[in-house]
Amino acid sequence: MTDSHAPLTDSPLDLAQGLIRCPSVTPHEGGALAYLAGILDQAGFVVERPVFSEPGTPDIENLYARIGHGPCLLFAGHTDVVPPGDAAAWRHDPFAGTVEGGELFGRGAVDMKGGIACMLAAVLAFLARRGPDFGGAIAFLITGDEEGPAVNGTVKLLDWARGRGERFTHCLLGEPTNPDTLGEMIKIGRRGSLTASLTVHGVQGHVAYPHRAENPIPGLLRLAQGLLAEPLDAGTAHFDASNLEFTTMDVGNPSTNVIPAEARATFNIRFNDLWTPETLAAELERRLAEAAGNRVRYSLDVRPTNSVAFLTAPDAFVEQVADAIEAETGRRPVLSTTGGTSDARFIKDACPVIEFGLVGQTMHQVDERVTVADLDRLTAIYERVLEAYFPLAPAT
Repeated sequence: MTDSHAPLTDSPLDLAQGLIRCPSVTPHEGGALAYLAGILDQAGFVVERPVFSEPGTPDIENLYARIGHGPCLLFAGHTDVVPPGDAAAWRHDPFAGTVEGGELFGRGAVDMKGGIACMLAAVLAFLARRGPDFGGAIAFLITGDEEGPAVNGTVKLLDWARGRGERFTHCLLGEPTNPDTLGEMIKIGRRGSLTASLTVHGVQGHVAYPHRAENPIPGLLRLAQGLLAEPLDAGTAHFDASNLEFTTMDVGNPSTNVIPAEARATFNIRFNDLWTPETLAAELERRLAEAAGNRVRYSLDVRPTNSVAFLTAPDAFVEQVADAIEAETGRRPVLSTTGGTSDARFIKDACPVIEFGLVGQTMHQVDERVTVADLDRLTAIYERVLEAYFPLAPAT
C-alpha cells in the first residue's frame, strides 16, 4: 500500500521537509515510509513494505523498491529517528521542517532523512533524463529500525530480498559521514563492537573483621589493570588501533561498614579487522587468567554481537564516488573506517558497501539541522555517481 497523495517532486529540500514532518521516532513508522512509497510508486518503482517481528522487540515496517534490470546500485538508509528530547528547547518544532537562514531544522535532518531525500532527488532527476531503460537497476532498501535494536530492520530485509532472488552489485549508504564539511570523508568499513561484563566474586563481611571476608574490589582493579596493561594492537592500514573502554564499575553497596560480596564492571571494545569476536574473547580470557593468578575469583560474560569489523577494499566504485565528490566540492575525500556502527555491517554480506552522506555535527542534538546548500550539493554528487555507474551507450 502506498500513499497516492505523495507529491512527485525532485527537490531535495521538499523531500527532506516531507520526511521530517513524519514523526518516525523508533519504532514508529510515523508516515515516513508511506511518504517515500508514494513517490517511488509514481516514479515507476515496484514498492513493497514488509513488516518483521521478533519476540521481545517491536514490529518494524520496512521499504524495498526497485526499478530496471541488470547491474543494481542499491541506495540504503533509515527513516527512523531518535527522540527529539525537550521540544521546547528547540529553536523550531523538531517535526516542522522549518528553514531559517539557509538551514533546514528538524529531527532527522542529518541522520538521515536529509540523506535519503538527496538519494531520492538524485534518482528522480536521473530517471527524468534517462528514462527507465538506463542499462541497469536501482533499488532502495530503507528500514525503520536502525536507531533501535536493529533486529527487525535491515538484516531481515536483506534476508527477505535474498529469498526473492534480489541481487545487488554495490551499495551506497547515506549515513552522515563528514565531520565538518561536505566532501571530507567516505566510510569504506567499520570497526566491530564487543561488550562484556566482568564480575569478581568475594565474601561479604564486616569491615572491622576483614579476615572473615574477601573484598572483591581490589581484585576487580587488578583485573581491569590486566585488561588495559597492553594495547590490543597497533592498528592496520585502514583501521585505527582497537580500544577497550570501561563504561561502568560498581558494587551496589549502600553501606560504609560492609565489605561487598561482588564487584562488577562493564566494558566495550571497538576492534579492527585483526580480530573476530571469538579471537577477542579468547584474548580477554587469557589476560584475565594471567592477571587473576590464584588470587581472584571472577566470571566473564561476553555478549553476542552482530557487529564485526569489515572493509570494502577500494575499487572502481569507490573511485567513482570519490571522483563525484571531488567534482562537486573540490575536495578529495579521505577513505575512513572511524566512527560507530551502522547498517553497513549487515549490507556487507550482500554486496560491497560504502557510506557517504551529510555533515554529522548536529545529529542526535537539539536543533539538528543541515544547510540547504549541502542538500543540493549531495544530490548533485549522487547524480554524478549514477551517471558514472550507468554510462550512456556509445552512439551508433
